[in-house]
Amino acid sequence: MSFSQETLYAIALTRISYFNIATCLQLYRKLGSATAIMENRNNIKDVISDASPRLVHALSDVSEALHRAEAELEFDNAHAIRPLTMACDDYPERLRDCDDAPIVLFYRGNADLNQRRIVSIVGTRHCTAYGQDILTKFCQDLKELCPDVLIVSGLAYGVDICAHRNALRNSFDTIGVLAHGLDMLYPSAHRDTAKDMLSHGGLLTEFLTNTNPDKMNFVRRNRIVAGIADATIVVESAARGGSLITADIAQSYDRDVFTFPGNVNSTYSEGCNNLIRDNKAALITCAEDFVKAMGWEQDNQVKEARAKGIERQLFPELTAEETRIVELLQRNNDLQLNIIAVQTGLPIGNISALLFSLELKGVIKLYAGGVYHLLG
Repeated sequence: MSFSQETLYAIALTRISYFNIATCLQLYRKLGSATAIMENRNNIKDVISDASPRLVHALSDVSEALHRAEAELEFDNAHAIRPLTMACDDYPERLRDCDDAPIVLFYRGNADLNQRRIVSIVGTRHCTAYGQDILTKFCQDLKELCPDVLIVSGLAYGVDICAHRNALRNSFDTIGVLAHGLDMLYPSAHRDTAKDMLSHGGLLTEFLTNTNPDKMNFVRRNRIVAGIADATIVVESAARGGSLITADIAQSYDRDVFTFPGNVNSTYSEGCNNLIRDNKAALITCAEDFVKAMGWEQDNQVKEARAKGIERQLFPELTAEETRIVELLQRNNDLQLNIIAVQTGLPIGNISALLFSLELKGVIKLYAGGVYHLLG
């Protein structure tokens, strides 16, 4: 059985770099591929002078890692799992720019991981009736206001599973980010929901098969939940918890963080109230608050225009900011939202509204993978 050498080497590198994520990502970005790292593995200190002795030793003999990578690819091929390396177009673009992004992700599902709108919803594993009511109403209203959103969570008990199930009820695609390999499912009680998600979203992990859901893996998993989305919403949280770690990571990635306030005497609202008090999250009370804060109000308008067929204006009037985007796409067409934000220097919240406006004017078109194309 033949495999892509780059994919094989990337998976092997994941095995080697388990405790050296940032260093290996630095190597990857400097050399441009896992293949280049493998080709230079015997003189890696010439590439990064401060490479740890542990990493140098691990790269000196990669035979076991390559054998493990081959076994992983055989399993993936047999179970409809797609390994997504950073060289793949399907790799989540929002995550790619993070300093500790996984070099490889393993994905089983049908949702676009570069969908135009992605939000992560996290919270306590002890979701109360208050949290359940919030999620039910939020997803219902979000569907009316902004119908094409990918909802991400961690498939855990409490808020996570409630978010996935409400997403499915409202015909949203939803992704579960796992803290183990795709050869198992934890918790097993969520198997039926996970099965539904495979045809309306999917399951995603950075972990190879035969990786157990150890405590440390859940913390690592949180950075993917934070990095893959435009924003993170904390629904309920105690004073300490994994969802607060996710919120901190999202903030470190310059992503928007929101939370719902709660009763000051409620254990599972304490963390949310603290986020608001400490200016680590914006307060929202409903989907409308969230959509306005993100600048997504025009989504329904665009959807209706698409259904009718957007009629291109021959001589559209453009604002100065719209002109800046058009000029960028004239130089380098087919870019994703985050890249447009970086290269124009415009705030990402403003970019969303500007791209909507340009699409309504028939100047640009959104293609698969969240790529914006300037029409000739």
